[in-house]
Amino acid sequence: MSAPTLNEVSWERMSNAIERVRARVLKAARAVEAANIEYAVVEGNAVAAWVSRVDEPAVRNTQDVDVLLRRESLADAIGALTHAGFVYRHSASADMFLDGPDAKARDAVHIIFANEKVRADYELSAPDINETEPSAGFRLVSLDALVRMKLTSFRDKDRVHVRDLISVGLVDDTWIDRVSPVLRARLQAMLDDPDG
Repeated sequence: MSAPTLNEVSWERMSNAIERVRARVLKAARAVEAANIEYAVVEGNAVAAWVSRVDEPAVRNTQDVDVLLRRESLADAIGALTHAGFVYRHSASADMFLDGPDAKARDAVHIIFANEKVRADYELSAPDINETEPSAGFRLVSLDALVRMKLTSFRDKDRVHVRDLISVGLVDDTWIDRVSPVLRARLQAMLDDPDG
């Protein structure tokens, strides 16, 4: 693999990257809402939305756009999102909507199916679509469901996201009894050592 070409440092490029993600979230939300499809924004953008409600400077930007849908809504979502300019792709057991015909997988809306395991080895399934609430411009997964998702996945970025929620006081010791017994040890370890 050859070394990447470095461009000059640019605040404009950094700002544009953030704005493109925001625009993708809102464009996808408008498309599925117009088709009366139940959905929720989940994962990194959901963490950012929750953190922003408490401490705006603590928000961590993310390139991922992840949306929770019911599997039976996929055909309708393909129609609605294709009409909005997204390009549907299914690859490596993942369903995604590229943000245009020349977009890459990182410029996509990734689908997570409600009530299904994201990976076969996960202890818990993704939340139900009814565990959501309205927010500015899109439906947002509930905080309880989001914490369960992050503790279930528990990759490096998931642990960082849980730390973000802990750092602004959205998750604390009172949460130990709010999560499934299979997730308690993970959460307790993070509460005991929030800096990792």
